[in-house]
Amino acid sequence: MSSNKEADLTTAVLLYAMRCLAEGDQQALRGMNFGPRELDALAEMNLADLYRADVLRVHCLKIDLNREVFWPMLAHLRHQRESEELQRTLIVADAPLDMMQQLFGMSSREYTRWRRLLTLAPSVGRPPELDETDTHALWHAWQERLHAQEDESLTAADYLTLQRETGIGLRSIWTLVQRWEAYGEPTTGGGANQVIENGI
Repeated sequence: MSSNKEADLTTAVLLYAMRCLAEGDQQALRGMNFGPRELDALAEMNLADLYRADVLRVHCLKIDLNREVFWPMLAHLRHQRESEELQRTLIVADAPLDMMQQLFGMSSREYTRWRRLLTLAPSVGRPPELDETDTHALWHAWQERLHAQEDESLTAADYLTLQRETGIGLRSIWTLVQRWEAYGEPTTGGGANQVIENGI
């Protein structure tokens, strides 16, 4: 038997109502206008009845959109989608695990799963230390980002911007920025000493 949109809607709502009944969610059932007689009838239904209802081309439902819930729900879904897209972009750009944990609360298992799903090679070892030129370039780009947003830390999107602006890998960017946020100034190599001496 082939179903139709009316039957799909009816079956989905009846399944929901049966679950509410099984879990004792009387408030949800009252909200759908189920009274005592309807609840008794619902309690007698079984899967075979739902299968039979699957071919009906009518439904017994009154659909009403709650805009106060609909728009916040869509905003939340959009935020989640954008966050997941950003996370994928960061992982493809070789963001380290501790970065993803701190920015998104991602577990090591989820991080590994995403890297496998995106067919990325495992990352081994620490990122190489940057030379003086790259260190200076990253320091200045980092300071500009902080001043632009008047904040003490970067967002995930800011890290991608730094990568695009400097051409430096995310692992090196993350390592140095975390070091600078902790100590307040560059602390690696001759370039760091020169930065400090110049009062940058």
